[in-house]
Amino acid sequence: MDVGSPEAFAESGTLGVEEEFFVVDERGVPTAGSDELVYEGDPPAILEDRVDHELFKFVIETQTPKLGGPGEARDAIRDVRAALVAYAEEYDLRIAAAGLHPGARWREHEHAEKPRYRSQLDRIQYPQHRNTTAGMHVHVGVDDPDKAVWVANRLRWHTPVMLALSANSPYWNGFDTGLASARAKVFEGLPNTGMPTAFDSYEDFQRFERRMVEYGSIDDRGELWYDVRPHSGHGSVEVRAPDAQADPEVVEAFVEYSHALVTDYAERYEDHPEPFAVDGLRRELLDENKWRATRHGHESSFVTRDGSGTVDLGEVVDRECERLGVSGIRDVYDAESGSVRQRRILEDEGEQALYESLVL
Repeated sequence: MDVGSPEAFAESGTLGVEEEFFVVDERGVPTAGSDELVYEGDPPAILEDRVDHELFKFVIETQTPKLGGPGEARDAIRDVRAALVAYAEEYDLRIAAAGLHPGARWREHEHAEKPRYRSQLDRIQYPQHRNTTAGMHVHVGVDDPDKAVWVANRLRWHTPVMLALSANSPYWNGFDTGLASARAKVFEGLPNTGMPTAFDSYEDFQRFERRMVEYGSIDDRGELWYDVRPHSGHGSVEVRAPDAQADPEVVEAFVEYSHALVTDYAERYEDHPEPFAVDGLRRELLDENKWRATRHGHESSFVTRDGSGTVDLGEVVDRECERLGVSGIRDVYDAESGSVRQRRILEDEGEQALYESLVL
């Protein structure tokens, strides 16, 4: 049975970054290319066993090596990206990034042949057939399984904040959705996605994970695609909320923020009087916060953790930067959002310029 183990949670503060990209042609239009890059080519050493395709042949994923902490993230992210771009160029391909590619039409693209994805297509059908999404995922190591679950429970309030800041997918299948992150809604069409419930312990989470595999709901633990989860294979808390990004500085900001959040909560875990007493909002209000992020991006406000009112994204960013000693998310908030930028470029410069703006 492909499930994880509590023994995996053995290190604190380590990092891993996964990014999903689009393989595009000389015009910046999505094209099948992952067969060459994943199966047929000889990737550079930094991508060895760390490059794979996703559901569609034009979507590809990279992973950094395991990192000792956020100080190593900048170079690792940029080195992996540079290697992927150079590798793609060998096949006259280019690499682009966003939550959804505005030029992708899901009915016109090939799905990967990998048995894992064929199984998902057969089991899930329409929602997976149209899943042209791309995100970024940050793993932060936690040295105790119960602690990891406790931290993941509390990170749920923060994942809509990350989505709002990262919102970078207004266009899907050829039209403007009116959303800041259409990726979030398209991806939520799949089972086992979105905002998870809180778990009472690692044992509680493990029981759920095992049942999902035993009952045939998923093939393996990797198909629990929630916005945040304890990763029982890597021994980490995995943050999965943000849209993919072309700008590496935006990725670095989310890595910094995710690491700071997990570290802060992990340090507070030991002193918590009731470690698995779930404070804060019920899931329905957390879902409301995610909807606000999905719809409004940088213009979002959120129901506060205690449910007593709402707070604007800018106020959250100010508080988090001061509380955690981070700065990257302030730069992201102050800049034009990805969704606003895409709409501006399309209106002012046209479709070709929009596609070019997403190329690494």
